[in-house]
Amino acid sequence: MAEDIRDTYDRIYRYCFYRIRNSAAAEDITQEAFLRYFAQSTGIRRGEDMAYLYTITKNLCVDHFRKKQYDEIPEEYPGEEFSEKSETKIAVRAALEKLEEEQKEVILLRYPGGLSVNETAEAMGISRFAVYRLERSALSEMKKYLKGAFGHEN
Repeated sequence: MAEDIRDTYDRIYRYCFYRIRNSAAAEDITQEAFLRYFAQSTGIRRGEDMAYLYTITKNLCVDHFRKKQYDEIPEEYPGEEFSEKSETKIAVRAALEKLEEEQKEVILLRYPGGLSVNETAEAMGISRFAVYRLERSALSEMKKYLKGAFGHEN
């Protein structure tokens, strides 16, 4: 991969954590994704590395959910004092959960994942224009939800 491995590892881990909300499981899935990626990477065409790595990661997250159910509350919140920052995190996660699955996937790939529009399109198997459309509609829906959650009228 052209990117620094540590940066890529962090991006994949964040993606996993946002998907499954369990740091230990996210760490395990991230490691497994890299192992599978490096075991299969000889046949990958140049420029598709990140999309392939995210596809592996997404599939591992889906497999993880099939095996085990998790509580709706993220692991870092129990016992934590609810400051304004943690309330915002909860509201953003709640807004994310309100999205359709494709919208949620685009947001997770683009923001915590840090993928470009082209990489996101490749990972999801859709066009760049579909990524733009999904991202725009997802951000609009999240904005509406967050305005309501924080009591803003505008």
